[in-house]
Amino acid sequence: MLVLANARHPLLERNLKAKNQPIVPVTIELEGERRQLIITGPNTGGKTVGLKTTGLLALMAQSGIPVPADRAELPVFDAVLADIGDYQSIEQNLSTFSAHVTNIDFISRTASAQSLVLLDELGSATDPEEGAALAVAIAEHFRRMDCVTIISTHHTSLKVYGANTPGVVNASVGFDESTLQPTYELRVGVPGASAGINIAHRLGLNPVIIEGARSRLGTQARDVGQFLDRLHAELREAAGERLRLAQREQELEREKARLASEGKKEQQAKIKEMEKKLDSVLRDFEYHAREAVEAVQDRAAAQKLSKDAERRIAKLRREFREQFDSTVVAHTTGADQGDPDAQPQVVKQVSEGDTVKLKSIGRAGVVSRRLDDNHFEVEVGAMKMRIARDDIGEVVGRAADSPVKAARARGISVSLQSENQNVASEINVIGRTVDDATREVEKFVDHAFLAGLARVRVVHGSGMGILRKALRQYLQQHPHVASVTEPPQQEGGAGATVVELRV
Repeated sequence: MLVLANARHPLLERNLKAKNQPIVPVTIELEGERRQLIITGPNTGGKTVGLKTTGLLALMAQSGIPVPADRAELPVFDAVLADIGDYQSIEQNLSTFSAHVTNIDFISRTASAQSLVLLDELGSATDPEEGAALAVAIAEHFRRMDCVTIISTHHTSLKVYGANTPGVVNASVGFDESTLQPTYELRVGVPGASAGINIAHRLGLNPVIIEGARSRLGTQARDVGQFLDRLHAELREAAGERLRLAQREQELEREKARLASEGKKEQQAKIKEMEKKLDSVLRDFEYHAREAVEAVQDRAAAQKLSKDAERRIAKLRREFREQFDSTVVAHTTGADQGDPDAQPQVVKQVSEGDTVKLKSIGRAGVVSRRLDDNHFEVEVGAMKMRIARDDIGEVVGRAADSPVKAARARGISVSLQSENQNVASEINVIGRTVDDATREVEKFVDHAFLAGLARVRVVHGSGMGILRKALRQYLQQHPHVASVTEPPQQEGGAGATVVELRV
């Protein structure tokens, strides 16, 4: 395995930093069966720098010197063998080609499977056709030896060899056609175009010569070069699109997390609101239960009813809490999705005065006011609540029906007290405080209603009018009361109130 991520040649990095110029790092990965890399592309594009950087960093790592790279994984090589540069010599009667051949011959006899071989401009300095054939044969020889090999070349035959041979990887150095400048970026996976004519044009070669060279360039060579140019442009565009998609994905993840956080906060607020309503209803239930027990005159019966009521209250509280918690958990986890019984059912026809059952607290209340099409004010005992339409489970009694009729319509057996005993149609609360008088009138009206009386009379006296005003305001809001009027003077006038009950 040979991995160099964002590696820099230390001398090149030092020189560029001194000139305040950026350095383009090199990334190379040869893993598993991939043991040979073919680098192609334009002259002055950085092919040779890539070979030198790899060889130098391998030697630095084996010498215990820190490697200038973000990540480096290098095997221990028994030799680093390179043919880089021009070794022609007049004294030794060596041309450029013969010098390359001499070096490669030595490397082929010295290298092993544990060696690193670096070959620059393989197959150059001779006839292109013969040089290409030699280059492919040399590359195949080192591939069969299974040593790690990095080769730079301009020969198309080696590009085809890299694309069709297992264990061989093509790579290219970049070239910007719009500026005619190399990008020095090493891209693994695709071959590169040599762009020799463009490089010569950038370096200032006579334009007449440049045009002549373009006209003599073979159709096939032009097509291959244009294809590779388009391929690199598409790769740059794809890389930019991948970056944009990654940024968009990050934005979507942030938005998703934000919405989830807001949804969780909203759900927690709703749960707290429901818990407050639950506690309020339970307190109201306890109050009315104790009031009913206190109304029993027989002390022994009162004690028995008190214990029974306490047990019922504890049981109802426990059952209500369990049902409440299970409903919240089911909604939070999505377990109630697809359950028709768990989906909200909206009651369409709701009128003022209707008795409705609320989903949130499991109790019935009377619609006292319609706020808009989807919101109502409901009275539950002494408590007023603002609820949404989807909180109404069902209408248990219409405004036109009396509560007794509504209960009987639901199949509840109601027995009126008038069938068993006589109930007074008048109560006298003169001299009572407002609170005491209100409690006594409340019990009196409830008993009269259950007895089926249509009209009762409350005697409260005239005085300063405080008791009269308080009782009449209370009775006007009572669910069993249809109307409140002042009787004629001969029947008590301002000192009494006539109450018409719903039947």
